[in-house]
Amino acid sequence: MTDSIRVMIERRPKGKKVVACAIDWPGWTRGAKTEDAALEVMESYRQRYRPVTGLAGLEPEYESAGDLEVVERIEGTGPTDFWGISFSSGSTEYEPMSEAECERRIALLQASWAHFDDVAHRVSSDLRKGPRGGGRDRDQIVSHTYGTERDFAKKLGIITPQGAMLTPDGLREHREAFTDAIRAYNAEGRSARTWTLQFLLRHSAYHFLDHAWEMEDKDMTEQEEYFSRQ
Repeated sequence: MTDSIRVMIERRPKGKKVVACAIDWPGWTRGAKTEDAALEVMESYRQRYRPVTGLAGLEPEYESAGDLEVVERIEGTGPTDFWGISFSSGSTEYEPMSEAECERRIALLQASWAHFDDVAHRVSSDLRKGPRGGGRDRDQIVSHTYGTERDFAKKLGIITPQGAMLTPDGLREHREAFTDAIRAYNAEGRSARTWTLQFLLRHSAYHFLDHAWEMEDKDMTEQEEYFSRQ
């Protein structure tokens, strides 16, 4: 770890989208049309990512970090241009994680899960319509996000029954199996099929936080409360 926030830039040759990813802070990832714009958007989310670090018990470390520093630029894949999403591993993500670093990243993933669950419980069931997400409501976003996590888990040999994550016990069991598998794979030096373990952790955290922030941005709780008082 350095005093600065290490950032990886990912872009495709077509250069339609650029993604900036915080190497040491899984989930803090933002995309835009240019590198400068991606870094600007990423910086604007510094405060928004802070609650995740608190849930992970890493807020003091996060608070002491300095400016964003681009330390690597890599070529992405089709989704980089199409969705503005990172889908490639940086050079450091091929390196083995120590047990302590693995636990640190798992803590941030678990914090991303907890933040997503908290947002899902407090936003309105109907969300403000817009182009992002095809106009899905809260429950549709939750179902989609859990379903995608279920697909990610298959890369670790975990098969979670369809719909199981929509129950408290099923969600807890899935997440325990997911994190246990990450620890086991890391101890054995194995990758998650075609993904590095660090990318799996980063991408899973990003997916949960991206949809948590989407729900917050489209929340209509205040509007619903206003009309209920009329």
